[in-house]
Amino acid sequence: MKVGIDSYCYHRFFGEVYPDQTDPGKRWTFLDFVKRAVELKVHGVSLESCFFDSLDKNYLGAIKAVLDEHKLERVLAWGHPDGLEAGRNEKAWREMNALIPKARFMGADIMRIVASSLRFRYEPRAPQIKVVARMLKESARIARDCGVTLALENHIDYTSAEIMEILERVGSESLKVNFDTGNTLRMMENPVEAARRLGPHTVATHTKDVDACRHVAPEEWFFFSSVPVGAGLVDMPGVVRALKAAGFTGVLAVESDHHKDNQDEDKLVAKSIEYLKKLLRELDAD
Repeated sequence: MKVGIDSYCYHRFFGEVYPDQTDPGKRWTFLDFVKRAVELKVHGVSLESCFFDSLDKNYLGAIKAVLDEHKLERVLAWGHPDGLEAGRNEKAWREMNALIPKARFMGADIMRIVASSLRFRYEPRAPQIKVVARMLKESARIARDCGVTLALENHIDYTSAEIMEILERVGSESLKVNFDTGNTLRMMENPVEAARRLGPHTVATHTKDVDACRHVAPEEWFFFSSVPVGAGLVDMPGVVRALKAAGFTGVLAVESDHHKDNQDEDKLVAKSIEYLKKLLRELDAD
């Protein structure tokens, strides 16, 4: 396994500032993010398409050239914030399908996708899963023909068992999992058990740690807010061991969203990378 970063860690710098956050007063480009990733000596990046200036071939080709120059593995990430909206948004589905072939323009053979979000998690999920699986059957066929693997994230929408049900209904090797470690707790799951269930199907990760916030109402999605990996409630050694036992050899991409106590996201990312590199060295020595 290797260590990486998802660009969403720096969402404030890309212009998405939550209501209780302060604006950093400056904006990043894709190149600013890559520069920081190189400084932190990671092996891969997951790039949120919502922060791209364009989705045309030339723009994506320019991204590929920069990533190739720095020898960075990459995942194209689609779906923020609500993805397919529990199967209700056919326009988003068509947009996602149109993006699949373009993943190869930036040299990505893995594309993270989102089926739903926390907006829909309290609604009956069986009907959602039925519609989402129908949509993703077609998407998986497109991905297969393009040499791309779709990685479905557990996005504070479905439990690991429900993600497995979607995979089983679709029944395609072109649909796998982007495993988000922190979102398991937000769905009140044991992260290690979820990693054991989804590990054999995982091709990408959001390696996120979270901690409870005393000043936040428990029903709020950010009651569990982001902290440096290894400093929160997720049994990260247990999760990484489970992924390793399942044969995962990809990138542990640090991701954060709502930062507990307004922590500095760059320091959070740096501490997370340091922790994960140390953890992987220890596991390799076992």
